[in-house]
Amino acid sequence: MLLSGPGAPRAGGWLDERLPLRDLRRVLRRWRRTRPFWGGLLLILGGAELLVVPLSPLTVLVSLGLGGIAAIGIGIALMAAGLFLWLLPHAHHYVSVNALILSVLSFAATNLGGFLIGMLLGIVGSAMGFGWTPVPDDDQEAAGRPKVRDGQGTRTLAVLLPVVLAGAVLWGAAPARAAPGDGGIVAARTPPTVTTTLFAPQGFIVAGVTEIPTADGPLKAMVLRMKAASLTDYRLTTRDGSRELTLGADTLDLSGEVTLYLTKFKGCIEGILCLTFTPDRLPVPPLVPPFVFMTQVSAEQALVTSDTIVAGGLRLGARA
Repeated sequence: MLLSGPGAPRAGGWLDERLPLRDLRRVLRRWRRTRPFWGGLLLILGGAELLVVPLSPLTVLVSLGLGGIAAIGIGIALMAAGLFLWLLPHAHHYVSVNALILSVLSFAATNLGGFLIGMLLGIVGSAMGFGWTPVPDDDQEAAGRPKVRDGQGTRTLAVLLPVVLAGAVLWGAAPARAAPGDGGIVAARTPPTVTTTLFAPQGFIVAGVTEIPTADGPLKAMVLRMKAASLTDYRLTTRDGSRELTLGADTLDLSGEVTLYLTKFKGCIEGILCLTFTPDRLPVPPLVPPFVFMTQVSAEQALVTSDTIVAGGLRLGARA
């Protein structure tokens, strides 16, 4: 006879009673329900498969070569993305888009995406991570479920994890540089507004947050460093007293230890996912793959330093 209703035993309850470590499994179950667990697991498995293929002793594989090196780099990046989905579920949209790009790229850059297996695992995991939504607070276990934090307590992990996994291999350690105030540089009172239709950086890394001196006191700004950057349809607008000054260029190329000090940065990654970053809300992960670009960029630029700046079609203007 089958029982139904509130008094009926739960399905699988007898198995839960007989398996060991019941309390530990309950804690892990609650932790899993507060993040895109399965999407992250598929990304880790897909990255591991991409790592295994070029290192396996199968005789059907060609020598390691560039495809094998790319497979190792993309595999590590996908595994890191899976960990980010577990540890930083609030950033699942940004992480999933980058993981999807890497998964699709693996088809051409590696051994057909790990013979399609690693690529498909990465695509499915990215889709699951992007579509994940938190469990409502009024669920039956909401009282004992750990809440997803806004990133304040795990921001240190967001900086350390990708640096350990990929920073030393792909970009190397960033050299220590003096803060703007150490050389007597004073930024403008009001940061100029910069817009560009295409921003393509190389070796992009978020170096943190600092305070730069202005005539009205210190100003909190994000520090973005890169080896080079190319900007299309560049336009800078600022005000000097009552006049508005503009500087425009068809193309602007920065190279040689480029550092941007921004109070606000807004743009669309790959022209798809539009995000806004501030000193209180930094990008996650802080390392950006070299093939990632942004469109429709608008930023408040307090200061910029670069060894070389080449402008094409430079235009200056002023109006009251």
